[in-house]
This record gives sequence, structure tokens and C-alpha cells, in this order.
Amino acid sequence: MRQISAEIGAVEHLPSKVAKFLTREITSGQLQPGERLPSENKLADRFGVSRNVIREAVSQLRADGIIQARQGVGAFVMAPEQRLAIRFNSEDLKNSANMEQLFELRTILETDAAGLAATRRDEESLIKIKRALDRMGGEERWEDGSIDADLTFHREIAKATGNEYIYTFVCFICEQIRRTIHIARYTNPLHELITINVAEHVEIYDALAAGDASKAREKMRVHIIGAADRAGASNNQKTGEQ
Repeated sequence: MRQISAEIGAVEHLPSKVAKFLTREITSGQLQPGERLPSENKLADRFGVSRNVIREAVSQLRADGIIQARQGVGAFVMAPEQRLAIRFNSEDLKNSANMEQLFELRTILETDAAGLAATRRDEESLIKIKRALDRMGGEERWEDGSIDADLTFHREIAKATGNEYIYTFVCFICEQIRRTIHIARYTNPLHELITINVAEHVEIYDALAAGDASKAREKMRVHIIGAADRAGASNNQKTGEQ
């Protein structure tokens, strides 16, 4: 009987644990693009789990577009540019450099999204954005409901661009942003944090409502830089450096 390896820890959702471990080896370069994964038996022996666990973990990697299965040959690591899916490991955001890169991505993507939304939004879009803003500053402002409203605010702006690809990317990023908001809430005075955060969102909304693309971009950029500071992630875009 195999004994579970210390590499993957406890028995909770073993296929996901194995998949995450293999993903780290792929992203770190221990397993190179084009390299064949070890056989199910070898992986099962290595991690001390059943072949069914390995089979499910490999299926997860395939669904994420990280590996490609070739019938009768095996599973091979995909090159980053060939991968059809995007995934972030939330544990990576414990690293300040990775969190900084997330905010840099937000600055690039959401700044221009706000500008587009200002010129393309309709009344229904504005109503949805305002509804999320009201929730952020309302009775839920001290609770997690305010975080949900914050993320909805950003998703609705992306939706108002009319570009489904922008909307898809922002929706994906929003789930990574949730962790940074929690960090900011634990490391800053809550009353001051919420007051500043809501005020920044009000300025973004006002620019959208006025149809001012330049101002919407500016206010979104200021907000994301501020959010990076509050989460403890420096952001080179403060000074325009790349």
C-alpha cells in the first residue's frame, strides 16, 4: 500500500494537490515545454497516491491547457504561448513581487477599459455600476458584502466596454483581487480604508456618467495605484516607469 508523500501533504482533495504541485514544477521550469510527464505508475509511487488520483490530476492539467495528452504516447507539457487557459495560483500572491505584477496588469487592462466604458456605456450599465457603488458605501461597507460589491463595480465597468474579451479577463482577475482587498483590510485602519476606497470609486463613476474617457482612465489608474499601496504592493506605474 502506498503512503502519501509529504510533498503534497494531507488527503484533502488529493487530485487538486497533485495538480498544483505539478503546475509549480512546470511554471518553475523543472518540467520543460515538450517534456513528457512521468507515467501514472511513477507519479503514483512518487506521491503515494492511487493511479485514479493521478489520472484526475492530469485531467485537471489538461482542462487548464497546461498539458496535452497524446493517445497511446503520454502527456506532454505545453509551452506558455500554446496554453489555451489562464490560471493563477492564489498562493503565489503571498509573494510581493507577484502581487506587484498583478496590480501592474490591472493598471494596463482596467485603465483603458474605464476609458472605453465612458464612451460606450448606456443607462443600464450606469445603473448597475451605481448600484454596486451604493452597496460599497452602504450598510455592508464593514462586511464581505462590500468586497463583493467592489468586484461587481469593476466587472460592470468591463461589461460596459461591450468587449467580451475585456470582460472575461477582468472577471478572471477579480477573483485574484479579492485576496488583495482582504490583505488591505487587515493591514490598514478599516474606517480610513473604506472612506478612501469608496471616494475613489465615486470619482470613477462620476467620470463614467459624464462620458469623460480621459478622466475615467485617470481616476481608475489612481485607484489601482492606491489599492496597490494599501495592499503593500509597490507599483512602478506611479512614476510612469515600466
